[in-house]
Amino acid sequence: MRSLDDMLALSSWTRELPADQLNQVRAAIAVRDFTAGTCICRKGDPASAWLGVIDGLVKIHSLSPAGKSVTFAGIPAGGWFAEGSVLRGRPFMYDTVALRDSRIALMPEATFHWLLDTSIGFNRFLLKQLNERLGQFIGMVEHDRLLNPEARVARSLAALFNPYLYPDSDPQVQISQEELGYLAGASRQRVNRALQVLGKAGLIKIDYGLVTVLDLDGLQKFSG
Repeated sequence: MRSLDDMLALSSWTRELPADQLNQVRAAIAVRDFTAGTCICRKGDPASAWLGVIDGLVKIHSLSPAGKSVTFAGIPAGGWFAEGSVLRGRPFMYDTVALRDSRIALMPEATFHWLLDTSIGFNRFLLKQLNERLGQFIGMVEHDRLLNPEARVARSLAALFNPYLYPDSDPQVQISQEELGYLAGASRQRVNRALQVLGKAGLIKIDYGLVTVLDLDGLQKFSG
């Protein structure tokens, strides 16, 4: 598994910090390992930390009292999330679950706010991150209401390669059809069919448990 130092080296906001400040941040961050299927944080829990995925894959989702689930985002290695909850100082409004064994960085709320108070670079990073996330969520609503399952799978897969949100991503992602189904809100059979369609369109290359993106722009624009 990747280490916290690996993740910090890839995070653009760390490049804005002087060495002494980065060392102080590094010392404050806790690291926890979660097995696949484990809940990392639950709706209603205090948002006491900014979270980062050092290694693995997690899903942000919400479950209705009737048992209906909606997925807001998949966060691969290299991604930070939950800044909105920490900024508001309110409990989490969603559940976060590890889709596979994952290593999570937890920056304490106090350290997060200290960076806000002392680092212009960190503030700029957060503004861009929030803007990217907003665009991602607007796109998710569009996908859910307007696109067919194949297009939803395409957009969900493309979302894992956002270079700003997930700087650790490369053209390949280890993801199962079941995991992709959780992110796209589609059955495993639908995902299998969609991957075959996307493969024939020359957008991706499929291997066992591995997807290689050949045309990210085409994947983002795929409409079925």
